[in-house]
Amino acid sequence: MSSKGDKAVEHGADKLDELAGKAAARGGLTAKLAGELADDASFLRKLKPSLIVARAKGEAPKNQEPGATSVRAPSGPQHASRQQNVAGPNPFLVAGAAFGIGTLLAKAIDWRGHAHPRR
Repeated sequence: MSSKGDKAVEHGADKLDELAGKAAARGGLTAKLAGELADDASFLRKLKPSLIVARAKGEAPKNQEPGATSVRAPSGPQHASRQQNVAGPNPFLVAGAAFGIGTLLAKAIDWRGHAHPRR
């Protein structure tokens, strides 16, 4: 069931899609803006009053694409294997080196402070 507000929002989104198509066909700077207009149309569809009410009541997921009827699973694994994640030195080694350098720097600053005391 579609309300008057839903129809108005859908009409506005259709107009934005139409503008995005025309902008993409023109080329140049307007073609670069076509993607943004298409994204705006998609966002506008999420603002249908009936969808807002359904999300407020907990009847519709809050992160679902407009018009999608079911939750879609990811197409592949979401975590890379352990060997792909290995990049750079051990974080404990980096933290230890930073602590040591910071300590030495603090001692050097403190030592130089005694050379020129403030009156």
